[in-house]
Amino acid sequence: MAVYSDVYYPVSDGLRLYARDYPLAEGVPEPGFTLLCLHGLSRNSADFEPLCEGLGDGYRIVVPDQRGRGLSDWDSDSNRYHLLTYVQDMWQLLDHLQIEKVLIVGTSMGGLMGMVMAGQRPDRIAGLAINDVGPEVDPAGLSRIMSYVGKGGEITCWDDAVEHTRALNTVCFPDYNRSQWLTMAQRLYRENDAGVPVVAYDPMISAPIASSVEHAVPADLWPVFRTLKDTPLLVLRGALSDLLSRQCFLRMQQEVPDCVAVEVPGVGHAPALDEKEALKAIQQFIATCSQQ
Repeated sequence: MAVYSDVYYPVSDGLRLYARDYPLAEGVPEPGFTLLCLHGLSRNSADFEPLCEGLGDGYRIVVPDQRGRGLSDWDSDSNRYHLLTYVQDMWQLLDHLQIEKVLIVGTSMGGLMGMVMAGQRPDRIAGLAINDVGPEVDPAGLSRIMSYVGKGGEITCWDDAVEHTRALNTVCFPDYNRSQWLTMAQRLYRENDAGVPVVAYDPMISAPIASSVEHAVPADLWPVFRTLKDTPLLVLRGALSDLLSRQCFLRMQQEVPDCVAVEVPGVGHAPALDEKEALKAIQQFIATCSQQ
């Protein structure tokens, strides 16, 4: 596993949030930006372990746990579990680390965050790689996700956690084996004081979305997406995705013709970024951005 430093930083509403900071190798020239990797709704920084391993130490990579996830504080006010709050947290993280420019790799909710950040401060965004999400979210995929986020299950041991992970995600990863399901479960769960696996997020992260879909996806992100025409853009789609429809994927390419679009075969929402097609696309995209 790639080595990283632990970063804890304060945000304006008093929470203490966490990020992993993977350093650039000594002697490697700075590319002019840091990679900022943003995870999905119920995930955490561990999701990007395969990508960080695949990229090696040729880049500085910052991977935060959004509030309510991983090692970041839970929020006592669930209304702040909101896309725009997460975006504000990221600007505060970058300011805390004195990072001026980033290339964002965003999965699902993280991709939406990346779109908003690029719309707000395009001068600070060197590029945006969006993993399996778009300006429109397929209702089928959102319903599937909302059917389990925050609802828990009968988990008493790691075998239960692995089986629960498999049952919820086999539609997205039909070819996964037992070892891969265990790895995914170990990223999704952590042991409590009794040694029992529990999900590594505050169950209340789903509350705002349950009350209003606009807490998950703003009503119309197409105007924001169109502003990305001047931002280097990579869009990844899992070929089996039920969240990013093929229709939306094609429209994204029409709206921003210069974007690089790659479909990852055999997986749904969302590619883990250890797939050879996904990793190659990201490596090439980062290399292109570093030359600009």
